[in-house]
Amino acid sequence: MYDEMGNEYLDCINNVAHVGHCHPHVVKAGSEQMANLSTNSRYLHDNLVLYAQRIINYFPNKLSVCYFVNSGSEANDLALRLARAHTKNKDVICLDGAYHGHLISTTAISPYKFSHIQGYKKKKSVHVAPLPCTYRGMYRASDHHGQDMGLLYANEVQNIINSVHSDGRSVAAFICESLVSCGGQFPLPKNYLRNVYNYVHNAGGVCIADEVQTGFGRVGEHMWGFQLQGEDICPDIVTLGKPIGNGHPIAIVVTTKDIATSFESLGVEYFNTYGGNPVSVAIAAAVLDVIEQENLQQHAKDVGDYLVNSLRELQTRHPLIGDVRGCGLFVGVELVLDRQTKEPATEEARHLSLMLKEQHVLLSTEGKYGNVLKFKPPMVFTKKNVDNVVDKLNVLLGNIEKARGLVYSLTCISAALASSADSLTESDSTEPFEDTTSDGELSSTSSIEMPDAR
Repeated sequence: MYDEMGNEYLDCINNVAHVGHCHPHVVKAGSEQMANLSTNSRYLHDNLVLYAQRIINYFPNKLSVCYFVNSGSEANDLALRLARAHTKNKDVICLDGAYHGHLISTTAISPYKFSHIQGYKKKKSVHVAPLPCTYRGMYRASDHHGQDMGLLYANEVQNIINSVHSDGRSVAAFICESLVSCGGQFPLPKNYLRNVYNYVHNAGGVCIADEVQTGFGRVGEHMWGFQLQGEDICPDIVTLGKPIGNGHPIAIVVTTKDIATSFESLGVEYFNTYGGNPVSVAIAAAVLDVIEQENLQQHAKDVGDYLVNSLRELQTRHPLIGDVRGCGLFVGVELVLDRQTKEPATEEARHLSLMLKEQHVLLSTEGKYGNVLKFKPPMVFTKKNVDNVVDKLNVLLGNIEKARGLVYSLTCISAALASSADSLTESDSTEPFEDTTSDGELSSTSSIEMPDAR
């Protein structure tokens, strides 16, 4: 990235500019489409149908219907409507620290947001499950050696379901990101979704995978984050956003024919004036071209592995680094003042982010305590870029530790390696706000059901 003075910045955080900030193929696709048909025609157009077919070919067979919207917030709002229409229930289970959008409906299921709203009271229909963090969560890998961490956390969701039923209510949906972003930048523990999805389905609910920040090859091993939990793991609804259009407004809800049929049976088809407009779709198709032709999914794995290994080596030299976790180009580095107590190094993380910016590296913080450095760079991030940021981190961490009087020892090194090993093992693999549902105009262009053409 470059500022108005021509100064160069290394972008480590912008997962919206998925294939780079100004990829020529994407720019060309958008400009050519604007010179042809640039606005909503109120009818399906060829590029929309062809792109929908390309997208659903990346999903399990049952996910065959696409709804086109403009943002991840809209996508998650629609996902809630689909789930409630299909199950005839209202209650939703989300994760503590989750963020699913800024609309009234999605703020209600985003503890990351509503916990900071003065006077806000959580809705009775919203139930918050513990964040499945194996580093500092309710169940820590360091305290539960050899145990199935995914099952331990999944059982907390089952407890919520039991409580909902005991109150005479029913579950409509469980929603979570396939890797936790705002809550601390970490993968879900192995077997978590397998067990949670089973519990939710047995309770009559549907499962929503929020891939707005994690999809389109970012995790390296797979196209979608939920696939990290097993090839047989399949949600009922998937929401896509942010990287899909490389910054241009487009998002998609992918679901099953049965759920789409339940939604249509309400009597009003979904309509979105700008969803799937010709320019957005042309750009989205170009982004997918680049991902495929430049093999960016494999690139994310290779560079991501290099990034994680480089950061873990850095961890052996710096006591501030408590944990390094992630996969592909989705990585979190948690800073702590003490390895044993895990006291968050919030001020140090903030200071580090500011110092990096002065050295023309953009890296911000995340998590409940704001002490997690988050890496979500464009997919064209290189090993040379990794070396650049790691070298700067090494110097700045040393300066901060020296100023704070932090002392390193062989004990710290052993703890660092053990912590990273545990993290790697587990990651393998009232109410002032009310729900609003606005019914738009009738249209046959709101959703696309694609035949199985794999």
